[in-house]
Amino acid sequence: MVRFLVVPQWQGSPAPRAMLLVDGASAIAGDLPRASTTVLDVPVEAGESLGTGVRRLSALLRTRELVHEAMTADTVVVGGDCSVTVAALAALPGGTDDLAVVWCDAHADMNTPETSPSGAFSGMSLRAVLGEGEPQLALAPGIPRDRVITVGMRDLDDAEVAALDDLVQLSVNDLDDVDSLADAVEATGASRVWVHIDVDVLDPAEIAGVSSPSPFGLSPAALSAAVRALRTRVPLAGATIAGFAPRTPADAVEDLGALLRLVGAVA
Repeated sequence: MVRFLVVPQWQGSPAPRAMLLVDGASAIAGDLPRASTTVLDVPVEAGESLGTGVRRLSALLRTRELVHEAMTADTVVVGGDCSVTVAALAALPGGTDDLAVVWCDAHADMNTPETSPSGAFSGMSLRAVLGEGEPQLALAPGIPRDRVITVGMRDLDDAEVAALDDLVQLSVNDLDDVDSLADAVEATGASRVWVHIDVDVLDPAEIAGVSSPSPFGLSPAALSAAVRALRTRVPLAGATIAGFAPRTPADAVEDLGALLRLVGAVA
């Protein structure tokens, strides 16, 4: 049975209103089946960088411990900021030796503490999945680059462009072919896949509650169809839905239809 783990972490975000991510996680949690949902009591304080280039590191490390204690097989993680995926993969039952990762995000998240303009960990989170960046947060071992597929990236920092060169990258238009994602994952040879969805991968016309909207994104229908097609061919080890930051309760209600469509696709 699928379990839902709600991780209302905000400390990885660079957004001025990062605390809205807590509201977003709570809004999604309200529509999940209560019996199969666990909501973590994550730190609310900002935390300290502890002499590193990662802001709020101490709070991120505490949340990572809580995720490790709560993770089970077949878990859908609901953020919070999108770096919650790194903690989930670090705690994944069975490890990651046979795992591919699909990273659906408008942003590359490929900075390091040295290149990040903000020091926010969400902008370094895919780099951490690869085993690079701040050692206290990076996966060890990282996911090999030939088992990572990015989807829908279109808003990149200059320092991130070269770092993406050897990753399989699917554009928004590539998902017009519903089997393109499944084909790419199957080609990695992985026997399981984790699907990470930062909801800013969607077009702003489809969802308002994101901190950094980027035009010309995916529709919920196209992304959901691609994920459902993927699941028929490669078993899902788990998934993340993160980055929902509604400005008001009314905005949250308006966006929930698109979000629950994604929840249905991964669960």
